[in-house]
Amino acid sequence: MVVVVIIGLLAALAIPAFQRVRHASQNARIMNDLRVFTQAFETYNTINGTWPAPISPGVVPVGMTGDFKGDVWKNRTVIGGDWDWDNTLASGGYAGISITDVSGNPITADDAQLTEIDAKIDDGDLTTGNFRRTSSNQVTYILAE
Repeated sequence: MVVVVIIGLLAALAIPAFQRVRHASQNARIMNDLRVFTQAFETYNTINGTWPAPISPGVVPVGMTGDFKGDVWKNRTVIGGDWDWDNTLASGGYAGISITDVSGNPITADDAQLTEIDAKIDDGDLTTGNFRRTSSNQVTYILAE
């Protein structure tokens, strides 16, 4: 009986610590992937004088090569959802890198975790700045408005 109680106490201490480490790892991965993708899209824009055309989630935009990490782009993100390139500048919108669940892979990160990511790369508010919630099922890192 004592052994079972001790194991229960250890589990009660270990599970929250594991969740914190998992969230920190997921956040770091998303921030690193955003950094790499941002650099690739900005390089494309510099070379071509325009942003790539919009494309379906998980599909590498035409002309994106080199250090783009296309295999990462095509897979589900560590916080759920798929990578997506949004370019609605022609209609007064924005050009940005999104994480979206339009393909049926929901974003598993809650607003608290997304706000943690936002605080590290932007202003900590999902309604303003460059990293924001652009719809109920999408967050976007905006490169140009």
